Amino acid sequence: MEFAGAAALNPPLCALLNQLKTLHKYLVGQVLTVTLLTVAVFTVVLLVGNGLKEILTLLVSGQIRPSLMFKAFLYLIPFVWIFALPMGLLTATLLVFGRFSADQELTAARASGVSLLSLVMPVLLLSLFGCSLSAWFNMEIGPRSRVAYLRLTRELKSELMNAQLPAGRPIRDFPGYIFYVGKNHGGDLEDVKIYQLQNETNVASMILAVRGKMKPDRASNQLIIDLVDAQIIQFDKRGNNIAHFPTSSWNFSLNAVTNQVTKPKISDMTFGQLRQEMRDIDQLRFAGPGTNSPAEVLAMQRMNLSLATNATPAQTKVFLREAEDMRGRQSEQVRVEMHRQIAFSFACFGFTLVGIPLGIRVHRRETNIGVALALVLVVGYYAFIMLGESLSARPELYPHLILWLPNFIFQAVGAALLWRANRGI
Repeated sequence: MEFAGAAALNPPLCALLNQLKTLHKYLVGQVLTVTLLTVAVFTVVLLVGNGLKEILTLLVSGQIRPSLMFKAFLYLIPFVWIFALPMGLLTATLLVFGRFSADQELTAARASGVSLLSLVMPVLLLSLFGCSLSAWFNMEIGPRSRVAYLRLTRELKSELMNAQLPAGRPIRDFPGYIFYVGKNHGGDLEDVKIYQLQNETNVASMILAVRGKMKPDRASNQLIIDLVDAQIIQFDKRGNNIAHFPTSSWNFSLNAVTNQVTKPKISDMTFGQLRQEMRDIDQLRFAGPGTNSPAEVLAMQRMNLSLATNATPAQTKVFLREAEDMRGRQSEQVRVEMHRQIAFSFACFGFTLVGIPLGIRVHRRETNIGVALALVLVVGYYAFIMLGESLSARPELYPHLILWLPNFIFQAVGAALLWRANRGI
């Protein structure tokens, strides 16, 4: 009440408060509008880079239904927003405050008695709201949408393999084989080539057939291909062996294509799942009261390990020490992912702190300058994230702490630059 009365008795103060409120609405509106636009642009770019291009290719070739493609598009959007939101907010602050400074609007605001800190406070509060939104996507929505997207792609492959072999391109969905079909008319095949691989690069044998018939067996989850006028060429060091068969039948298992892993990878887990995974790993102990005690055996089984029954005490000791080291590495990998989700949630605040003074210093209205500067800063930030994740198997280096370095650096540098810009330095 006293402040309101003072403002009423002081017309210049009342005019300054109204002017400040107008500037706040203008800046927040500009930053929010540009953020939405840049997030939309980055979302499209990241969608193409994260696998949607493959789905679009299948859609154009007529291999999947448009409804499934649209569902995959919706599943992948929350995941790419993890990265698009901080990048969009950084680009928006650079562009908005770059234009604000280049158009001399900042100079006019300072001449009216408005400091830079009071001017940008609502934008900083907006970045904190972006942090909470980013945390929601990082720790819950993003991982779940990623898992749903991967599950859908497996369903697409299952539907594709049960429906037809696409003609005119190599198919590598069956482990150990490469298929090529010249033409496919509803399961009637022409110009069939099947390459059996000895490893990832060497071909052990090749099956050539003029015609073939594809018969998916959904009950046994197999793909049966009946070939007519087939030749089998086997390659070895002594020479090539060729055998001719008027008719032959080949069965290929679809389990590798359709089997779904119920437990997601560590990088695709939500924060709650990561905490449960950490508890499960911490319960693994390989220092029981006796060799091959029930606790040790259970712990080894959960890590897909086994100890020979005739192992000597020295061998047992070495094995248990190695198993404990493996447990420590797995625990650190989970810890790194947990810290990445939390630390990355604060990227919006650090990017905003750096983006405001840099935009003022650049003093340019061109969009390409702001976007280029934003990309440079994003690459520098993500370099620390990639470094920490690459060292996740080295617990002695504390890689989970490396993930916090870019936040500390960006926030410290941004605060210093903002203080200097507020003083006009």
